[in-house]
Amino acid sequence: MSSTPVIDVERLNLTYGDFHAVRDLSFQVRPGELYALLGTNGAGKTSTLETVEGHRTATSGTVRVFGHDPRDRRAVRPRTGIMLQESGFSPDLTVRESIRLIGGLTRRTDTVERVLGVVNLTRKAATKVSQLSGGEKRRLDFATAVYGTPELIFLDEPTTGLDVQSRDDLWDAVDRLREDGCTVVLTTHYLEEAQQRADRVGLMHDGAFHREGTVSELTRMLPSTIRFSLAPSAPPPPPLATREGDGTFLVKTFGVQEDLRALLGWAHEHAVELRELQAGPTRLDDVFRAIGSD
Repeated sequence: MSSTPVIDVERLNLTYGDFHAVRDLSFQVRPGELYALLGTNGAGKTSTLETVEGHRTATSGTVRVFGHDPRDRRAVRPRTGIMLQESGFSPDLTVRESIRLIGGLTRRTDTVERVLGVVNLTRKAATKVSQLSGGEKRRLDFATAVYGTPELIFLDEPTTGLDVQSRDDLWDAVDRLREDGCTVVLTTHYLEEAQQRADRVGLMHDGAFHREGTVSELTRMLPSTIRFSLAPSAPPPPPLATREGDGTFLVKTFGVQEDLRALLGWAHEHAVELRELQAGPTRLDDVFRAIGSD
């Protein structure tokens, strides 16, 4: 697989009048990677994506997709699939007609029947868009993004409105695309999806990267946690544990194994049960919440 980045952004700046939405942003997305671009509200994530997708012109800096300016539709668009939050299909068209129409615009080769099967909409092929549920419309959005198996796919909040089974089906389809070498850029408010699936994460705040790296690299920046509760008659726990407002105890530690061993030893020595004991690494949502406190 080529080592040349599929997406290469260097010192991107976007301004709207006096408002500086994106500031000197640089990042790369490698071939076959699932890259999650996340951000707080107003972080500049949407403006960044619109520029990379070719819908917006940078104020300064350079953006390259497959080595081309993303606004070069002839060079970039046939190789790229985009799943927007809302695609705005005509309500009077059927599912089959919508896929055929959007698929034809991509200039990629595929069959509507294959794509219907990928997104589990075969039984809805003759149904008008206006009669689809919210989850079915999201699957239709996904269908038009994966038509012709593009090399690069942008997934903007792909599982919003989907039930658990439909989410699993969508991610199974994404996994199959990635097995064929597809590169994926994901934005989502479901941080557990990014945690489970992203190879790397770019976390934006105030128009720039607050953090970038693998999930493991990001979560190691914050301590792991141990949580437990005690019976009212129990003696005070070791000083490494602090009492929370709900009466439970919390240990924040970069040495979770050592502190957990010490805590279990104390409980054994005092014949105390550590109720509702939980121990584990920081999660991506903890990193996200920590942005405002940095």
